[in-house]
Amino acid sequence: MTKNQSLDVSPVLRAIRAKLDLTQEQLAERLGVSFATVNRWEGGSKPQKAARDVIVALAHEAGVDMSGSDSAAAESAAGVVRRRRGVAPAPTTKPMEQMLWDAACSIRGEKEAAKFKDYLLPLLFLKRLSDVFDDEISRLAEDYGDRETALEIAESDTKLLRFYLPPEARWSIISGRDTYEWPVDEKGQSTRPKDIGEHLTKAVRAVVKQNPVLSGVLDVVDFAAERNGERDINPAKLRGVVEIFSDPRYRLGLADVEPDFLGRAYEYLLRKFAEGSGQSAGEFFTPTEVGFLMAHILRPRPGEECHDYACGSAGLLVKLQLVSKELDPLNKVPLKLTGQELQAESYAVANMNGIIHDMDIEIARGDTMINPKFRNADGKIKTFDVVVANPMWNQPFNPDIFANDPFDRFRTAGGVTTGKGDWAWLQHTLACLNDKGRAAVVLDTGAVTRGSGSKNDDKERSIRKWFVDRDLIDGIILLPDNLFYNTTAAGIIVVLNKRKPATRKDKIVLLNASRHLKKGKPKNYIPEEGIRPLAASYLKGEPIDGEIVIITRQQAEEADYNLSPSRWVGQSEDIEHRSIKDIVAELLKLGEMTRETDATLARMLARL
Repeated sequence: MTKNQSLDVSPVLRAIRAKLDLTQEQLAERLGVSFATVNRWEGGSKPQKAARDVIVALAHEAGVDMSGSDSAAAESAAGVVRRRRGVAPAPTTKPMEQMLWDAACSIRGEKEAAKFKDYLLPLLFLKRLSDVFDDEISRLAEDYGDRETALEIAESDTKLLRFYLPPEARWSIISGRDTYEWPVDEKGQSTRPKDIGEHLTKAVRAVVKQNPVLSGVLDVVDFAAERNGERDINPAKLRGVVEIFSDPRYRLGLADVEPDFLGRAYEYLLRKFAEGSGQSAGEFFTPTEVGFLMAHILRPRPGEECHDYACGSAGLLVKLQLVSKELDPLNKVPLKLTGQELQAESYAVANMNGIIHDMDIEIARGDTMINPKFRNADGKIKTFDVVVANPMWNQPFNPDIFANDPFDRFRTAGGVTTGKGDWAWLQHTLACLNDKGRAAVVLDTGAVTRGSGSKNDDKERSIRKWFVDRDLIDGIILLPDNLFYNTTAAGIIVVLNKRKPATRKDKIVLLNASRHLKKGKPKNYIPEEGIRPLAASYLKGEPIDGEIVIITRQQAEEADYNLSPSRWVGQSEDIEHRSIKDIVAELLKLGEMTRETDATLARMLARL
C-alpha cells in the first residue's frame, strides 16, 4: 500500500483550509463534494482513492507539508488534476452549479427558459444514470474479475443494477469517447444516428425500454424534434452541452458526488429556471427556504408517511427527508414519500429529483382535486402523518362539480366553498391527515381574511370558523413579499395539527416573518441561517414583540375569523413613535439649518 493510499486525510484537510483560509463548505466546493462529505473526512472517515488523489493534489498546490507522504504520489495526483482540467491548476475549481448553468445558457437562445429545462434536466439525469451505471459495473468487476465479465453478467441479469443502460445510452458512447457498432435494420441499413440529437433520442428511448419505470420521466422530449423543417434544438448546441457534461471534473457517479450535493446543484437549476420562466414557474418550484421552513416546523420522524398532493418538482418532499436526516443522522429508516402532480413535465422532474437525491419517492399523475390517486383498499383517501403542499393560489373552484364529492371532503368540513379554491385545498389536506397528522400548506394571504367583517354570509369565512372551532389550525406564518417566482405577493403557510400538545390547545400561533426578509434579484429571500431560528420560535410558541402573537379561539371569533398575522402582529415597541407636531418641528429646524448652510456657502463663493 502506498503512502497516498494510507494517507490520514483529516489533518491534511485542516491544513489545506488553514493555508487557503477556507471554510469546510468552500473546501467542499474546491473538491467537488458536499459539505457533509468534507465534514466526515475531517472526522476520520476515509475517502476513496480518486478523492484521495484530488486531496493530495490540492495539498500540493496549497504548499501543505505532507509530513513524509510520497511526494511522487502527490505530483502524480496533481498531474491527474491538470490533465483533467486541460490547463494548469486554477486557484479555484469551477462550481458544479455554474457548470450546469453554463450548459443551460448554451442552449438558452434555442428555447425560452420554461422549455429549455425540459431538455437540460433529462440530459443531466442521463449523465447521472450513466456514471452510476459505470460505478456499479466497476463494483461487479471487483467480484467477477474484469469489466467485460461484469457487463456480461449485468446484461444477463439487469436486476443486479438499479438501472441498466444499453451501450448506446452510455455516456462514453454519447460523447464519442468510445465507439459503438450500431446494428442494422430489417433492410440491412445501419441504425447509426445522423447527429447528436437523434442519438440522444435513441438513447433515452433505449433506457426506457430497459427500465419501464422511467417511462414519462426520461423520455419527455424528442431531442431531434423539428418544426417547419428546422430542429427545435440545434445539434451543435446539444453537442456543446454534452461536452460540458463530459468534463471529468463534473463526473456524477457514486464516488464523485454525494446525492445531497448533486441534489442541491439540481435544485439550483430549478431555481434558475424559475427565475426566468415567469408565471409558469410556480407550477414546479417552491422557494428553497420556504420548503425548509415548512420541513423544520413539521419535524418529520423516521418512517413517517409524508404526502404532497401538488408536488411539482417534489422539492417539498425532498426537504422533508433532508430535515428528518438532519434531526436524527444515525437513523437509517427513511420517510415514506408520495406525491401527485398534474403536469407531465413537472411529473417527470419530480421523479428525476427523487432519483438524483437517491430517495424513494412514489409519484402519481393526475388532478388531485378530481381524482386523488392515493387511496385505501376501500376507495377512501389514504391518510398520512405529514402533508406538505403549495397548490395553485386562488384557483377557480366550481361548487357544482363537488356538490356530491365521492370522498365527502367538503360537506362535512365546513361546506363547499365558492369562487376560490384555497380552503378546498385545506379541506382536502384535512382528508389526507391521519389521527395524529400535521400539515403545512402555502396559500395566498387572502385565504385567511376574505369574508371577515362582511355582513353577508361568506363560505370561506364559514370554513375558517369550522376549522377554528375544531382547533385544527396550529398557526399561520406570513411570509415576506416577493419570494415566489410567479407573483410578487406575500404568501402564508397554514399549519394544521390534529393532535395539538396541551400547551397549544385552543390557541393559534401567528408569525410575521417580514423581519427576516433579505433583498435579492430577481427575488427576495430568507437567508439560510434564519430558517432554523424562525422555525424554533414558531414551535416554542411564545410571544415575540413585532413577530409572534398567540391568539385564543375566542379572540379569533371576536375578529370574525380574520387570521392574518399582519392584523395581529404590530411593530416592535423598540421602534420610536413620535407625534406629527414633533416631526414638523424637526423638519422646520432642518430647513433653517439648510438655509444657513446655503448662505455660508454663497459668501465663500463670492470671495472666490
